[in-house]
Amino acid sequence: MNPHLPERLALAQVRAAIDHVDDGLLLLLAARRRLVRMVASLKPRAGVPPRDPERERSVRARAERLAVRMNLPATTVHALLDLIIADGCRQQGLSFDRDQCEASAASASFPTMVTSASDFRFTRRLLQLLPQPRRVAPLLQALPIRWQRMLIQKGMSHVLAAPLREGELEFMQDRRLAVEVEDLGLRWVFEVHEGQLSISAGDADVSVCGSATDLLLLVGRLEDADTLFFQRRLRLTGDTELGLTARNMLDRLPWESIPLALRIVMNRGARFARTARAAHHHEAT
Repeated sequence: MNPHLPERLALAQVRAAIDHVDDGLLLLLAARRRLVRMVASLKPRAGVPPRDPERERSVRARAERLAVRMNLPATTVHALLDLIIADGCRQQGLSFDRDQCEASAASASFPTMVTSASDFRFTRRLLQLLPQPRRVAPLLQALPIRWQRMLIQKGMSHVLAAPLREGELEFMQDRRLAVEVEDLGLRWVFEVHEGQLSISAGDADVSVCGSATDLLLLVGRLEDADTLFFQRRLRLTGDTELGLTARNMLDRLPWESIPLALRIVMNRGARFARTARAAHHHEAT
């Protein structure tokens, strides 16, 4: 008898239950879309404008209160709200203000989670329990290189989809730019060949070096490149002209051209990393 048979049967049952939940979510989405169509037809007769920001804020606030009680992650809830509100807008032929939703998702926090100085101190103590990047480094380095490259390449291809499509990365043609995350001991070499971004190993024409947190702050647009390089939190070595050209191109990259879900992940990840680093620095002092 297969010793893993009971666990595999249990796994199959749990997966079947997840499938039923997914079916329920789709049925609920279909019901919501029918209700939205009814709302769209009633608004003109009721003298209500097509877009109602106050109603959207009320929907978000109500969902966030429920999410707190259900202990759901803020990022997941905000992404789901953005999805259903955008779908409702498209049904009614309305534009979806992605930046407004992103600002709400990136900067809002659940009001009941931190309401006093004691709560803040408790949160800080929890963050201090998290391992610092250098302690996580051995685990990340144990990941197969091909997995690392696949994940990073996929993410960067999304971020740089518009510049790649419009030929703005021609200056990188057959040139190699390395990104070194020093406290994680990770290094990736990017190059553009025939309009495609790829990741390889070996030497590079130019390297950007910094900590995981500072690189996250850069890609999350929470700190600008000039400040990070001036304070020596990021360093550029090798072909500085190539590095500056790449940096200037990234500075000009329209933030709204990056997929919304990816913007939210980068922004909230950078905020979390910055808060965790501040908590560890407080512990050290």
